[in-house]
Amino acid sequence: MPETALIVLTTLPDRESAQQFATQMIRQNLAACVNILGEMTSIYRWNGEIARGTEHQLLIKTTQAGYPALQAWIREQHPYELPEILALPVAQGLPDYIDWVTACIKN
Repeated sequence: MPETALIVLTTLPDRESAQQFATQMIRQNLAACVNILGEMTSIYRWNGEIARGTEHQLLIKTTQAGYPALQAWIREQHPYELPEILALPVAQGLPDYIDWVTACIKN
């Protein structure tokens, strides 16, 4: 059975930190690809108050087997006290692309 691919979401406060974060994940074989989306506004509850900030969403492609190491790395390296880390399983995808993601994480 092929490896399960995941798309992991996290946010960073600015484009520069997002690019550095993504580059390090690729260098350490924690992710095969990271897409950095444009600046967005996030509105959320924090410490009982409604907060607002600008962020960049990262779409991180990894595998189920690689996820524990990726999660630990994000938690350790992330500038936020409580970072968003959500892993979404890929139900279907181009088999060759899934194989590429798997090969990137195993190297």
